[in-house]
Amino acid sequence: MSKGTVVLAYSGGLDTSCILVWLKEQGYDVITYLANIGQDEDFDAARKKAEKLGAKKVFIEDLRCEFVEEFIWPSVQANAMYEDRYLLGTSIARPCIARRQVQIAQREGAQFVSHGATGKGNDQVRFELTCYALYPQVKIIAPWRIPEFYNRFRGRKDLMEYAEKHGIPVPVTPKAPWSMDANLMHISYESGILENPKNHAPSDLYQMTKNPEDSPNEPDVLEIEFIKGVPVKVTHVKEGKSQNTPLEIFSYLNEIGGKHGVGRIDIVENRFIGMKSRGIYETPGGTILYHAHLDIETFTMDREVRKLKQNLGVKLSEFVYNGFWYSPECQFVRHCIDKSQENVEGRVQLSVFKGHVYILGRESPKSLYNEELVSMDVQGDYDPCDASGFIKINAVRLREHNRLQGAAQKQ
Repeated sequence: MSKGTVVLAYSGGLDTSCILVWLKEQGYDVITYLANIGQDEDFDAARKKAEKLGAKKVFIEDLRCEFVEEFIWPSVQANAMYEDRYLLGTSIARPCIARRQVQIAQREGAQFVSHGATGKGNDQVRFELTCYALYPQVKIIAPWRIPEFYNRFRGRKDLMEYAEKHGIPVPVTPKAPWSMDANLMHISYESGILENPKNHAPSDLYQMTKNPEDSPNEPDVLEIEFIKGVPVKVTHVKEGKSQNTPLEIFSYLNEIGGKHGVGRIDIVENRFIGMKSRGIYETPGGTILYHAHLDIETFTMDREVRKLKQNLGVKLSEFVYNGFWYSPECQFVRHCIDKSQENVEGRVQLSVFKGHVYILGRESPKSLYNEELVSMDVQGDYDPCDASGFIKINAVRLREHNRLQGAAQKQ
């Protein structure tokens, strides 16, 4: 008698393949779901493997376009960066993946969803909060939090033995001594030898980006056009080649950024669950867009609005990192950020070279920059005498503070 149907977020790797078979052992009918969000994956092989292991159905969903348009673009508009450094490549992908998992579960009448996220990481939170927000009645099976499962599989050796026993194909090449998560926006590396934060990243770790030392000795100059804070076109200035669709734009920026070693960071971050972890990330296209958008935004946005918007960007980054994309507070902040982007329009020219992005110039029909007003050579509509009163009014507070503090110190 079946316990019900479960939709398993499946990667085709050792862990989720073992989970697939284990769920069947527990009496569930298993539907596997694999999201294509731009990772280098043999999807046909993954499908055949899942079918061979007894999956009732196999869904392989191409989510690349919606990942860029509905998740990456809002993060670009927000200048979203967690703890001042991390561009949220893994975090922003999770609500995209989990949303489709829920849609499949509802369409197939499945009462359960399952995933292979560990009990110490952020992903379990991100997947499950999305599932509960979009499918409140769903039941979640998280094997790495079930004692019967994690006591049985204490490490890779136990998983390998289980795989061999149940005819699960195992990798023929040695596993890298770290874990990796890849998508269109970035690749993250953690665990294994990287858990010691003093250990340097091996030179062969990076896959999206060249070592800046080995990158070309000539820069690539790009022009990126924005409308409402969203990139709508990227042009290689020298070659004249342009990309116009969201997926093409982002893929091309990844190509150029990767060629020049842009977007590598090595950080210790604070997980939502309460522990610090060391992560290494490479986000080439996202890094280029971060700098370009920041520039055109400052050029076109009122100073005080931008201060408020900066705070909203920090909040959005925390919501995304912690798994609250589908929360009312995140929806509210995203709405406010959308409003802030109405006049963020124009073109930015930049140079990509040796691991860095250099802004070269910008133009916008909605610029707030007044060349005559700011010029040192033209008076413009500005009376320098007004600055005297401005300075004196601002000095009142400082003079009073010093007078009172000085009196207090003399006592």
